[in-house]
This record gives sequence, C-alpha cells and structure tokens, in this order.
Amino acid sequence: MSLSDFIEANLSGLVDEWAEYARAISMKGSHLTETQLRNSARDILIRIAVDMREPQTAEQQHARSRGDEHDLSSGFDRVAHEHADDRLAQGYGINDVVAEYRALRASVLRQWHQTLPEVAPAAQEMIRFNEAIDHMLAESVRQYAQRTERIRDLFAGVLAHDLRSPLGAILNSAEVVLHDDGLSSSSVRAVAIAQRGAVRMKQMIDDLLVFTRTRLGDTLPVDFTPQNIGRICNDAADEVRASYPDACIDVHLTGELAGKWDGARIGQLLVNLLVNAVQHGSGNISVDAIGHGEQLTLVVSNEGSPIPAAAMPTLFDPLTRASGTRRRSGPSSSMGLGLYICRCIAGAHNGTIQAESTEGRTSFTVKLPRFPSAGR
Repeated sequence: MSLSDFIEANLSGLVDEWAEYARAISMKGSHLTETQLRNSARDILIRIAVDMREPQTAEQQHARSRGDEHDLSSGFDRVAHEHADDRLAQGYGINDVVAEYRALRASVLRQWHQTLPEVAPAAQEMIRFNEAIDHMLAESVRQYAQRTERIRDLFAGVLAHDLRSPLGAILNSAEVVLHDDGLSSSSVRAVAIAQRGAVRMKQMIDDLLVFTRTRLGDTLPVDFTPQNIGRICNDAADEVRASYPDACIDVHLTGELAGKWDGARIGQLLVNLLVNAVQHGSGNISVDAIGHGEQLTLVVSNEGSPIPAAAMPTLFDPLTRASGTRRRSGPSSSMGLGLYICRCIAGAHNGTIQAESTEGRTSFTVKLPRFPSAGR
C-alpha cells in the first residue's frame, strides 16, 4: 500500500495518536478543544496525502526542497498557516510546533512500516535519516530561538536602562520650571502636561526593565517587609483616580490584612489591574481584599464587555493585547506588559493570578500567602 493510501485508510488512528501527543505538550490553560486538535491533524494529513498523489516535476521537487515553492491556492500552505496561527493564539512556542510535526511524521512512518510485508534496508535507513534530521532540526530551532530572543531582550534592557537618565532630567527640569512664579497660566499647563507624559513614559520604561530582567533569567527583586494590604489598596485606588477622574473605584476590606510583602510591588500590581479595568471596562470597578488564615486574596473586578475567549490563553503573555474589546479611555500607551508584570509580581510572592470573564463582568484574582518565603 502506498503511503498516501495508508494515510487515508488509517486517518482515524493517526489522528488519535496525534491528539494524544498534542494534549501532552499543550500549554497549561490552553483552550484548544479535542475537536480542534483532531481537525488540525486531519486537515494536515489529508492535504499531505493529496499532495503526494500530485505529479511533481524535477524542477518542482528541487524548488520545494529549498523552500521556494509557495501555493496558497491548493490549500497546502494555507493549512500550515492556519495551524501556526491557531498555535500562536494558544501561546505555543516555535519549539512546540516543531515537536508536533516531528511526532506526526514519526507516527505515520512507524505505523506504515508495520503494515509492509518486507522493508528494504534502504527504506529503514531513510526512516532513521528522517529521525536524525528531525532531531537536529528541533535542536537547531531551539538554539536559534533562544539566542535571538536573548539578543532582543538584551537590546531592550540596555535601551530602557539608558533612557532613564535623560527622562529623569526631563522630570526634574519640569518640577523646577513648575515652581517658577513668573510662568503664565498657559505655560504652567503646558509644563504640567509634559510632566504627566514623562511620568507615563517612566512607568513604561520601568515595566520594560522588569520584562527584560525576568526574560533574561533574573528573578524579580522583592523586599518583604510588614505591610497592611488595606493601605496599599486605598493608595492604589487613589493613584488611579488621580489619573482617571471619571473612574468609580470601590475598595472592600475583609479579614486579617496584615502580612509581609513587597509593598511597592503589590501596589504596582494593583495599579496595573485597576488601569486595565479602567481602559477596557465600563461602569464600576471594585477592589476586594480578603485575609483568611495564612492566605490573602485580592480581586479586581470591572463591568463591561467580556474578554474575547481567543485572547484568554495569552492574556498574561508579554507584548500582547486583547483585541475586539471596547475602550472607554481612548488609545492606550501601554506596551502590553501590564498583566505580564502582574504575573511576575504574584510569582515573586509565591502566589498566583487568574482571570475570569463572563458577560458583563471581568475579574482578576490574586492569591498570596500572607508571609511568603524569600528566595523563590
């Protein structure tokens, strides 16, 4: 039996094995359903079987071996593009995608080999060669991705670090100018606007520094000291109200709220969640702090349209933003690092953060030990 005929005749079994492997390596929290996993494999295998039956000239074979042939009209490349887009939307990395294809090819060849009455030594050598190429490809892709990501993160880190000095000079100069009694009212307003813009730039640069530091393998620095979470919640709410005067933020405090945390980092986490609620929600915003036993729970909730289901798997990934949501505060100056920073802060406190979004309400829940251990 030819390989293309074998694929079509045994499609269900091949898809079963693919789905089992894909589930095993799927990202934690992936929203891919069993049907989506199976359909992806089915589409790929059917297109491959159809393609194998198509006549191929020597020139076409040479072009494909060099990656020069692209044909969306046949559906072959389109299926590959759709698979990549689906996996990216679910937070998969390039290594995971390569691993899926490796497993698919190994599974098909192994099962086909078992059906053949006698396999020539040359065919067995070909299978071993494919396995070796697959392994080398996966390792090369992994190393290439790690090196390019590290170079990019180093560049971003150096850029953010070097921008702090000139930005600090701008902020200090603006503060001096604002205390000049000789300024006209219009000049005072202009300097105040420039100062607020510089403060927002500083926040973005600070987020970028946290991002690059964690990406380069350093842990987020935290300093655990005695804190009262009620004060931190109220301070964060006041800070966001000052920037967004129309925001209606209610703070609710329950239970034992004393503990040891990094106060500045927890404040940063709450401000990020509140700003996110202001920008993407509508109506009232609530902050609930609940201390029970050795655990503290923080919940930031807002009314408004739900987060799109397709955005949930990568919600806390860096440099991503959920699209398709209504904004009430105009365009965002965010780089898409706010929720990623929240995840880093929660992790540095040995805690967790999760999002839940239903029709009419979105909530972010942070769970922290009241006395986290240092050095994690």
